[in-house]
Amino acid sequence: MAILVFGSSGQVATELRRIDNVHSLDRNAADLRDPQLCAEAIYDHRPDAIVNAAAYTAVDDAETNEPLAHVVNADSPTAMARAAASLKVPFVQISTEFVFDGRKATPYSTADLANPLNAYGRGKFAGEKGIVAARGIYVIVRTSWVFSAVGRNFVTAILDGAKSRDELAVVGDQFGGPTSAKSVAAACISIAHQLAERQVDSGIYHFSGAPDVSRADFAREIINRAGSEVQVRNISTGDLPPAAFRPANSRMDCSELQRKFGIRRPDWRKDLVKVLQDIGS
Repeated sequence: MAILVFGSSGQVATELRRIDNVHSLDRNAADLRDPQLCAEAIYDHRPDAIVNAAAYTAVDDAETNEPLAHVVNADSPTAMARAAASLKVPFVQISTEFVFDGRKATPYSTADLANPLNAYGRGKFAGEKGIVAARGIYVIVRTSWVFSAVGRNFVTAILDGAKSRDELAVVGDQFGGPTSAKSVAAACISIAHQLAERQVDSGIYHFSGAPDVSRADFAREIINRAGSEVQVRNISTGDLPPAAFRPANSRMDCSELQRKFGIRRPDWRKDLVKVLQDIGS
C-alpha cells in the first residue's frame, strides 16, 4: 500500500519516512503555504492513503503570524482532504489537544466542545472542520506533547537547559500525556491501513502517551533518565507567561481509538529511554 506523507523534516514526519512504502513530500514538493499545490500533489501521486504530518507548529510565533499559520494548518489540510475525498482514498490528519481551553477537570473526550486559547489551536481546529466538511474517508488524530530526538521539543529543551544550569524552573500546573513521535507515526500508519482495508468510522480520535503527568514531573523524568543531577523547581504558568496561552489540562480520553482501531496508549517512559539513546544522553 502506497502512503503519501506531507512533511519530511518534522518530528512525526521523520519517523514516517523510516516506514516502508511511505513517500514523503518536503516543502519543495508540496509547500503548505499554497493549498492548491498540496491538492495537485495528491492528484499527481494517486496514493492509496495520505497522512498530513506537516504543520505550522511554532505556537508562540503563530500569535503574530496567524494568517500564515491559518493557511498552513487549516486551508491546506482542507484542500488535501477534498482531493482525497474526490479520489476516495483515506486521509489521516494530525491535530492537537490545543483545540481545547484546558479548563475541564477531567480528560477531554472527542465529545467535548473545542475552545482554542491561541492562534495555533484556532488554526488546527479550523483545519479539523474543513476536513470533516470534505466528507471523505478520514481520521483526525489529536495528540499531545510530542517528543523525539529530532528538532526542538520539550525533551531536547530540557536537556539543553540542563547543560548550563543547576536548576530548571518548569511549570507544575500543566498536565498531559507525553507522546513520542514514533508512536504517533505508528498509529497514523495503522489507521491509514485500517481505513483502506476495512470499514471503520471516520471521525476525530484522541491519542496520547500514558501515564498523564505534569510538565515539571515530565522534566524530572527526563533529567533522571539522562543521568543529570540538575534540580527541577515547580513554578506556575503565570510565572512565565508565554506569547500564546497553553491549556492547563491537556489530558485526553483515548478509549475510542482503542475500541475502534485497537491502538492503545503507549508508555511514554519506555519511549523516552529510546529517544535519549538516540540523542546520546
